[in-house]
Amino acid sequence: MTIGWLDLAAGASGDMLLGALVDAGVPLGVLASAVSSLPVEPVTLTAEATSRHGLGATRVHVQAPPSDVHRTWADVRSILAEAALPAAVRDGALAVFERLAVAEGRVHRVPADEVHFHEVGALDALADVVGVVAGFAHLGLDRLSASPVALGSGSARGAHGVVPVPGPAVLELLRGVPVVAGPVPAETCTPTGAALVAAHVQEWTTLPPMRVTRVGSGAGGRDPEQLPNLVRLVLGEPVDEPATGLLLETNVDDLDPRLWPGVLADLLAAGASDAWLTPILMKKGRPAHTLSVLCPPAARAAVQDVVMAATSTIGLRVQPVQKVALQRAEHSVAVLGGSVGVKVARLDGRVVNVSVEFEDVAALAGSLGLPAKEVLRAATAAAHRAHPGTSATLLDREGE
Repeated sequence: MTIGWLDLAAGASGDMLLGALVDAGVPLGVLASAVSSLPVEPVTLTAEATSRHGLGATRVHVQAPPSDVHRTWADVRSILAEAALPAAVRDGALAVFERLAVAEGRVHRVPADEVHFHEVGALDALADVVGVVAGFAHLGLDRLSASPVALGSGSARGAHGVVPVPGPAVLELLRGVPVVAGPVPAETCTPTGAALVAAHVQEWTTLPPMRVTRVGSGAGGRDPEQLPNLVRLVLGEPVDEPATGLLLETNVDDLDPRLWPGVLADLLAAGASDAWLTPILMKKGRPAHTLSVLCPPAARAAVQDVVMAATSTIGLRVQPVQKVALQRAEHSVAVLGGSVGVKVARLDGRVVNVSVEFEDVAALAGSLGLPAKEVLRAATAAAHRAHPGTSATLLDREGE
């Protein structure tokens, strides 16, 4: 399994991403072959070794003849449809340009199909998109993550005149993505770069735990004094780490206590791993509860919505937590003519915990007209006989 991480502290552009891919080991010929298949004027790629602030890097130059053609989204679709590209590369490039068309349409308040690409419709942008998509397809990463994207600040001149930085299209393309201005008072993330990272990155985070195998640095055309103008691509293998979850907490002092059982049930239904209440005493001697919810990161949005909608809170504390869990499996055992669910936990393959599902016990007790404690005793004994471990051994000794 191979994973990658992009360091976008200096922003992102098509040529920087091309350089990072080549510097990380993707043959230039892979990128050049994909670009040369486009049915447009001849476009070539060349790579050169360079440095930024003393750090070695690769810069990829896209060499294309001058062109004042303003292609539409329909024109780009036709070009990619006619190109002799692998399906994955063609589909990936189409997805990137679709993002660009939708973003430009929102900025200019026109339908995406009516967008006339200027900078992003030029030959070098076509080469950037197709080359980067082909490069990532060649790597075949199982997961790609990235740091927040530095966008720059100030203003820049585009086809329509002076535009603010970050550019409107860049902000549209990176909706929902963590971004920062960064220290450079200029455009550091282009629309093409924004569309490419938005289409390829699955997770926005600091460098994830990995065993690093390769690092590629792609240089941009400028060399600002504030920082090295590089995109770094770090490749490696994931390492085992404790499972990470989120702990969401809030203090509530004005909710009718009869509502809490329903709130806890709704949180579990929304994907929470666990939810509980802790009685507390707040300012002015008011009795209250701390609601604590443990959930995986993927369930955060749904769980958070339940807390906000079902309680009277106006805010949450969120912190990451690490979890060390035993290997678990679910089984069932026959008890008094019925069936009861059993959870078995193992440590290094050895059974260390066996527990029965009390709801199953209660239901069986009700159907048999027996006290729940008798069914629980029988179910527990049956579970330990079926899954012997330390606890079962101690029970046998007690019975001797």
